[in-house]
Amino acid sequence: MNSALDAAAIRARAEVAITVALEVGRETARFRRDSGPASLAVENKGLQDFVTIADRKAEQAIRDGLFSHFPDDIFMGEESGGRSGEAGTWVVDPIDGTTNYIRGFRHWGVSIAFVAGSKVEIGVVYDAVQDQVFHAVRGGGAFKDGSPVHAAATADPANALVILGHSRKTSFDDYLALSKRLHERGMDYRRMGAAAIDLVRVAEGAADLYYERHLNAWDMLAGALIAEEAGATVAMPPVDRLLAQGGPVIAHAPGLAGEFAFILDIEGLAAAPA
Repeated sequence: MNSALDAAAIRARAEVAITVALEVGRETARFRRDSGPASLAVENKGLQDFVTIADRKAEQAIRDGLFSHFPDDIFMGEESGGRSGEAGTWVVDPIDGTTNYIRGFRHWGVSIAFVAGSKVEIGVVYDAVQDQVFHAVRGGGAFKDGSPVHAAATADPANALVILGHSRKTSFDDYLALSKRLHERGMDYRRMGAAAIDLVRVAEGAADLYYERHLNAWDMLAGALIAEEAGATVAMPPVDRLLAQGGPVIAHAPGLAGEFAFILDIEGLAAAPA
């Protein structure tokens, strides 16, 4: 890490990101409670890919909140775009799980990651279900509202709960085949529709696996770091590649490494070093 982004600089950014995520998350939840469906001004970016006025307002509020403290940082958001660079980059999804948000299904969140030197150094996720913030700074553990969280100790697949994501950029037949294989091993599974929240479910031990074959960087980077710092086994492509084109993510309870090794083989990935 260069001198401009030493441990104190990273910690300062984490503290601001936690505050911003909580404030923006709560305001976005309030807006959904108080607004009728027409007020959301839903637009269709693609098949089952939506954006609302709330997404745009939230992203602008996050940008303003971060830049008021760190004006020289770079910003990459789902709705406004942007780029990564040599300086530290904020990678933001203002509402991860927009379809859930639109329909009033409260499995959505705010995802804020900070990348420096091709590594995710900070991950912050506001969880709308619990009205709480998960966060991690690389090397410092994972927390929910300041209390440590840990991946599950599950070792028996018959006791496992897994969450699977699916993108229309990937094969639905492959998704069904994977679901069948896990089912045959005795596992129960869900599809919830918000990757950042699914990843923090692994971090807090509520789920034993989250896997999706293709995500954008803003969907996954914050949650992946939180899961890794909570002790989960995490595998994904290099951050530079994810920033450019997205890709898969796998996060699972370490005691089930043998059960999920075939997924890493499918993606040609290795787990991050412990």
